[in-house]
Amino acid sequence: MNTQLGRPEVVHALKAAIAQSAEQMITFRDYMNICLYNEPGGYYRNEEPKIGKAGDFYTSSSIGTVMGDMVAAFLEKRTRVPDDPDERIHLVEWGGGNGRMALHVLDELRLIAPDLYSRLSYTMIESSSYHRRLQRETLQTHADVLTFMEEQAWFAQPPQDHLYVIANELLDAFPVQRMRYQQEQWQQSYVVWNEDDQTFSEIWRSLQDSRLLDDLQGMNVQWVDGQIAEINTAAAAWIEAVMNRMHSGSLLVIDYGDRQEELYAPHRHNGTLMCYRRHQAHDNPFIYQGEQDVTSHVNFTACKQTASMSGADEVSLQTQREFLLDQGILHKLQNHFDRNPFSDVSKRNRAIRQLLVSDQMSELFKVLIATKKK
Repeated sequence: MNTQLGRPEVVHALKAAIAQSAEQMITFRDYMNICLYNEPGGYYRNEEPKIGKAGDFYTSSSIGTVMGDMVAAFLEKRTRVPDDPDERIHLVEWGGGNGRMALHVLDELRLIAPDLYSRLSYTMIESSSYHRRLQRETLQTHADVLTFMEEQAWFAQPPQDHLYVIANELLDAFPVQRMRYQQEQWQQSYVVWNEDDQTFSEIWRSLQDSRLLDDLQGMNVQWVDGQIAEINTAAAAWIEAVMNRMHSGSLLVIDYGDRQEELYAPHRHNGTLMCYRRHQAHDNPFIYQGEQDVTSHVNFTACKQTASMSGADEVSLQTQREFLLDQGILHKLQNHFDRNPFSDVSKRNRAIRQLLVSDQMSELFKVLIATKKK
């Protein structure tokens, strides 16, 4: 028996999908999609903790309230002089996890901009019933401004003015296609089930998808033989759909990734795909199905291009450190002589330094801002 197989319901769904396919294999994207989003056992669908000490990884909202405070500062500046002081402000967060980011943003807006808070709505777009429940519990003090909506219903509404969409570590969780450049030809990753040793494994086949081939050939990248790359077509499609839903406002994307020339540089020969389980990182997605996060870096060059082509008047890309400094994070640092390392001031100062100095967050994480003006 293979002890590294994941949740039984996810393994069953994967085996069924492979068995139903004509060639007894599925694309890596389909495999990743089932591992993460299968009901009810997929990683983002099951009720195991994901974030924090009891979970598998930390996010910026795990490090105190500072990131939420800075997002609130960004929103307050963007909405400071509306055309109509009574105009409703529409905040929308996608994939809000346990709701901590929304809590920090709303707490800070209520404190620093009560007039803004009094005319805003905060909509959570969340496909996981487990996470919706966590969000309702976390955000009880803001129930009057909070709504929940399904993705399809939200996209069906007409474009809005004063619409601000927040996506914190969302795009990296979209299933990706996995490619390999071999002897000047492109190959695509597929996943098969091996009955003999009860394992899933990867095989490579010649790439037949003309759209994916056009995307790869259109990149200004010098590929090297044997290089593996992840292509996240869902991220671009999502950005296009969000920008089309927006008449005026901003999209704020916070995620780890890079520009195309860095993301597909020769030193990333094996791509950027990573798995996280119990705070341990590794690069084998073919084990612990439904029990580990599977993720890859975001191609922010493609994201910027899509936002511009979708009608954005301004598109900027910064490191997380640059974004935090622009929003005034240094004003949150407090001089103090308290020797207690567990005091509120000490913990807040540590959180600020961690967000600014940590190599894992300050430079690796990027912030994309795409704005439409009236």
